[in-house]
Amino acid sequence: MSSTGPSVGSGGRTARRVVEFGRTYVVRPKGKHQATVVWLHGLGDNGSSWSQLLETLPLPNIKWICPTAPTQPITVFGGFPSTAWFNVGDLSEDAPDDLEGLDASAAHVANLLSTEPADIKLGVGGFSMGAATALYSATCFTEGKYGNGNPFPAKLNAVVGLSGWLPCSKTLAKKLEGVNEAARRAVSLPILLCHGKGDDVVLYKFGEKSSQSFSSCGFQDVTFKSYNGLGHYTIPVEMNEVCAWLTSKLALEGASS
Repeated sequence: MSSTGPSVGSGGRTARRVVEFGRTYVVRPKGKHQATVVWLHGLGDNGSSWSQLLETLPLPNIKWICPTAPTQPITVFGGFPSTAWFNVGDLSEDAPDDLEGLDASAAHVANLLSTEPADIKLGVGGFSMGAATALYSATCFTEGKYGNGNPFPAKLNAVVGLSGWLPCSKTLAKKLEGVNEAARRAVSLPILLCHGKGDDVVLYKFGEKSSQSFSSCGFQDVTFKSYNGLGHYTIPVEMNEVCAWLTSKLALEGASS
């Protein structure tokens, strides 16, 4: 799938930035299909590695969709191309936000969820930059539109962010002000944030600040889990908490052994 957005080209003319997403990996539910979750990988990764991990989780009622981000020049890598959901100059919430890239990736998430049956619960989650994209998608759902003003078409029932940060956090409160339904969506949307205290890539404080930003903007179902000594990776105890949380929030029939 490709997505385009305006960007300034040579001579000040408006050019089109074409984004080509990579391969999507799907993990089918082993039991009754009750929920579908789009899971977004981190910078430089692809959908395959996470699909292999997610397939091992005791969540038989979830269909996992694991897309691969576009390969694009990344400022933090000195312009070297990498798979990334958006361009980033610094892996933190203080980095300038690539709204065009964020919107394109949030639209890809919504598109992947658009063909799911009406009775299926929908979620989005991710790791690192994938978590940032998932959290940005959550704000688009809450506001009812993307950063570019186009309507956000998907309904979200759960959002998970591991070792990530919240893009556009400083403008979130202002964006939600005066938007009909935004307060109701914020109150009812469950969000799980997990972060290692030893993370030296996306610092722990950015995960903590993301949780505080959500709470201060009226999101009332935010859970923040911290892990002593955990770096920029995931561990079984963290994934066990993700499983228990998803089973509860998506009202799944229960995990199998």
